[in-house]
Amino acid sequence: MKSILMVGQSNMAGRGFLTAVPPILNDHLRMLRNGRWQQLAEPVNVDREVAGVGLAPAFAQAWSADHPTETLGLIPCAEGGSALAEWAPDAPLMRHAISEAHFAQETSEIIAILWHQGENDSLDHHYRTYQTQLTHTLTHLRTALNLPAVPIILGGLPAFLGQHGFGLSATEAPQIDALIRQTAAELPQAYFVTAADLTANPDGIHLNAPSQRRFGIRYYQAFHQRADVLAPLADEAQRVAALTTHPLTAAETLYLQSKRFALGQTTFDEFMAAVQASRSGEADA
Repeated sequence: MKSILMVGQSNMAGRGFLTAVPPILNDHLRMLRNGRWQQLAEPVNVDREVAGVGLAPAFAQAWSADHPTETLGLIPCAEGGSALAEWAPDAPLMRHAISEAHFAQETSEIIAILWHQGENDSLDHHYRTYQTQLTHTLTHLRTALNLPAVPIILGGLPAFLGQHGFGLSATEAPQIDALIRQTAAELPQAYFVTAADLTANPDGIHLNAPSQRRFGIRYYQAFHQRADVLAPLADEAQRVAALTTHPLTAAETLYLQSKRFALGQTTFDEFMAAVQASRSGEADA
């Protein structure tokens, strides 16, 4: 089994509205929760009650399409509102991420680290020390996990920051974005992914759900090709659509029906009918 580590702040955790995009369902995708590899379900990174769609499920689904017989697990460790200083080597967030990753390494091979952070440092001249701190943080992660060459994918900051809503204070986002890109260029096996043309929730700071799907595809492109992604992908819309258009397996259908029943969106009789249909489908197969 393979796995990927999710670290950073809220745009890595995800704040996209869950009802704004079709769900990603895949028997081969898992998430680490309560010490178990559970079926992937959004939100994956529940750092807040308002957690929603993030970029990692799209990354995982794209990876699964290229590795249809393998299983991939997500290790969610992002924390909304966290500044880079809170990811220092001895800080609680870093210690927690390393602990979770070590636990995941008992049953999986970590093949990538997905990083997105910077909004909280886009003010008060934090950019003056940002690159040094970021390099130190990412190097420490690799060293602590004994993964000196693991690919690290770093996402850029979106252009809507500093314009309105909660993002109004992020006036130095362009400087931080440039430093993230420079860090990726100077750190071995690190790759930068642009946030160009991505759009926000009404709050002005969080990527909306459709943009998170696009961002995840870009992250996977950088990982797959081991190269920076400096512009939106030409086939991005088609690749996003492909994330949720495959025929569902019996297990995926049953999971979806279970979720709908738990949310009060279907009756018990309808749920049991779906269970019977799922069992019949497995028997026919």
